[in-house]
Amino acid sequence: MKNYTIKFLVLVFIIFLNACKTEQSNAKKNDSSIEESYYFGQKPPGVIPEIFAPGIISIDGRFEGAVSFSPNLDEVYFAAYYEGEATAIYFSKLENDRWTPVKRANFTNGRKNEEMHPFVSPDGKRIYFTALDSSFADEKIWYVNRLGDSWGDANLLDSPINNDLVFSPNQAKNGDLFCTNISDIRNIKINYAPNKNGEFPEVQEVALEMGHHAFISPSQDYLIVTARNDEEDGRTDNDMYVYFKDKDGSWTKPINLGKTINTNLYEKGPRITPDGKYLFFGRDESDIAPGLANIYWVSTAVIEKLRPK
Repeated sequence: MKNYTIKFLVLVFIIFLNACKTEQSNAKKNDSSIEESYYFGQKPPGVIPEIFAPGIISIDGRFEGAVSFSPNLDEVYFAAYYEGEATAIYFSKLENDRWTPVKRANFTNGRKNEEMHPFVSPDGKRIYFTALDSSFADEKIWYVNRLGDSWGDANLLDSPINNDLVFSPNQAKNGDLFCTNISDIRNIKINYAPNKNGEFPEVQEVALEMGHHAFISPSQDYLIVTARNDEEDGRTDNDMYVYFKDKDGSWTKPINLGKTINTNLYEKGPRITPDGKYLFFGRDESDIAPGLANIYWVSTAVIEKLRPK
């Protein structure tokens, strides 16, 4: 009787373990499935960049870049244009497990000729973007506030940050605002405006060696920029670099993201997803085929492996 009881208990224990493993396996599958649904059904990439949502977001014959997701990853905004057309912001939303058809946003309702560089704020209540009539002439930061399931009228950001020509706005998780200052094209700067209860009354320059289209990580522990590759003879294209923040608040030397990310083509518009898991960027492949400039994504593990020990 004693042996029978022991065997019975062992059998119950084995069944329990198998049930736990099955439950864990199903949970992993469900988590993976949920994550894929956030990204147009694509399996998330590893450390090799992949084209994002080909035929939906990345369309051959069109130039795309500057992607931004809502905090819940159920909305995506990006800039795109066909050759000879003005740049516009497009969007799609995840509704009932399906992404809606991509539409043009037209935030300024024609008040500005071009809209680009959308960025959804960390709380999801605002979208910052660049609006302009003429390149290198009147680039400013604008925004729209969320109104239910839509967005309100576009407004020019009331901040001294707009005293200069600026573009590519983005925020850290605490709301601090970063952008690129192109008032002097020979001396491009990165500006930073601390978040003061939703306003930005002060502007500072971020002390960096080089770079433009800067994007701050959610926790402000690193900054991604685009810059011309001067490390190799004969290179005139843009690569992406990372600066890490030291304990004293200063920034390290820029580190090239490496050959799996940076090619002999133009890499541009780096963006980090709100959860910090993925790096999105544009790659201008017009030297290969006119109008070919797709959006790529890759795991931010490529950044972490460069972090100073």
